[in-house]
Amino acid sequence: MRARQATPREVEIRCEPRRPETDTTLGVSVTAAAPARQARHRLVTVGDSLTHGFMNGAIHRTDLSWPAMVAYELGLSAQEFTYPTYEWPTGPGGLPVDLERLAREFDRRFGSRLDLLESLRAAPWLRDHMDSIEDFWERGTGSRPPGRGAPFHNMAVYGWDVLDPLVTTEARIERTLAAPTTDDFLGQLVEHHHARAAWPVLRRAAGDDPRRTVLDAIEDLAVDEGIETLVVVLGSNNALGSIVSLETVWTPEGYAELTLAQRRDARAGCTIWRPSAFEADWADLVARLRRIPAQHVVVATVPSVTIAPIARGTHQKVRPDSRYFPFYTRPWVTDEDFDPRHDPHLVEDEVRAIDSAIDAYNETIIASVRAARESGLDWHLFDMGGLLDRLATRRYVASPWARPAWWEPYELPPALRGLDPVPTTRFFRSGPDGRTEGGLFSLDGVHPTTIGYGILAQEVVSVLGSAGVAFFDRQGHPRADPVELDFERLLRADTLVSDPPVSITSSLGLLGWLDDRIDWVSRFLPFVHSPL
Repeated sequence: MRARQATPREVEIRCEPRRPETDTTLGVSVTAAAPARQARHRLVTVGDSLTHGFMNGAIHRTDLSWPAMVAYELGLSAQEFTYPTYEWPTGPGGLPVDLERLAREFDRRFGSRLDLLESLRAAPWLRDHMDSIEDFWERGTGSRPPGRGAPFHNMAVYGWDVLDPLVTTEARIERTLAAPTTDDFLGQLVEHHHARAAWPVLRRAAGDDPRRTVLDAIEDLAVDEGIETLVVVLGSNNALGSIVSLETVWTPEGYAELTLAQRRDARAGCTIWRPSAFEADWADLVARLRRIPAQHVVVATVPSVTIAPIARGTHQKVRPDSRYFPFYTRPWVTDEDFDPRHDPHLVEDEVRAIDSAIDAYNETIIASVRAARESGLDWHLFDMGGLLDRLATRRYVASPWARPAWWEPYELPPALRGLDPVPTTRFFRSGPDGRTEGGLFSLDGVHPTTIGYGILAQEVVSVLGSAGVAFFDRQGHPRADPVELDFERLLRADTLVSDPPVSITSSLGLLGWLDDRIDWVSRFLPFVHSPL
């Protein structure tokens, strides 16, 4: 096990979590001039996996991303809000691997039990299943160059941090994908899967110049035909690698003084950014965003990634009034089986340092929105970090003594409150009688389910409404306030929650077995950075 890295001195350890911002304008009034013309592009988004639509360990159902949901509520057609698609529903299994489809196929072949005999029988099937996915993306249909055309309206890419929209180009992606791949009999892995996911987005953004970035494309859309609202959701991957890898590898000292190109390479292997490093990357991003003449810009804060159930707090909290547990490990490792000498884990002080760094990131983000508004730009804040705090089950909902004075629970929509059990942020579990726990996070323990994305979409809709954005029904008629998503419709689309696989049992044995076999957490959740 790697030696633990000391927390940098610049990280101010916080005793209390950051108080959420409830005013999207931060109390700064802006008198926005009426636009000279109607913007052709009503919604454009840039971000990471949360905006791309990553779910259950794969990018697959991009039609169920929160931007697609918001576009639906705006009344936009499929031509008016575009996004990349990666394979048909009958495809081999997502990019890099859809855990829900894998679990359903396991159910069909082996049932819900995973004993020694079944694990021996399932091993060859798993190898063949992973091989078919690898072949599709590396040598089959998925390896072909994506089509060109107008830039997508959703220009998010999973795995991206704050720097990527500034430095990642089609040229860099194609250099990465030009490297030969290996068809390893034992280690079936879609190589460079993060680059393959970025390829269609950057190919559309490039036009006839492969050195262009998505921000170049967004700026052109705004200048040429107009953007009504640009939503920016970045920063989670500047800390998420620490939870996925269960290791804190901080950006190097002096990172903030490096050039963009040097920072792009210096982040390799890092799982969490020093606050000064984040501030440097964010300042360069904001400088580019200010050049984009969108009518409205919405910027999201970074959620506390330590709430994601892929890292489970063990045993009792360190104190009844604390947010924290003594150790954080994989959710399928029980308290009885956990051994800090052998099992990967983070300790309380490391998790507290991660949260403190994220609080510093968010102070930087909030300050940039305030400064933009003070300069007369109609920027708005979406406090996504505060939203997740209000949903955090083990941290606050089930631990009243740990709640800060400002905390209040998030009220789920009636359709979700009526479910039994009510969805929570715990790791998803199910059995022969249906879902038994969780429901807001998908099977990868990091990304939302469809209904979880629906909650994000509902909050973005509220922010857009406060910014004066108009919503229309499918016939083009104006919609009355408040605009509310149809969560009954989203529940029907959420196959994991509405019809869960029976093999995701209370012990999470299948997911633990898969991690032992293919190391899916470390290899398929792409949040430890390597330069493209």
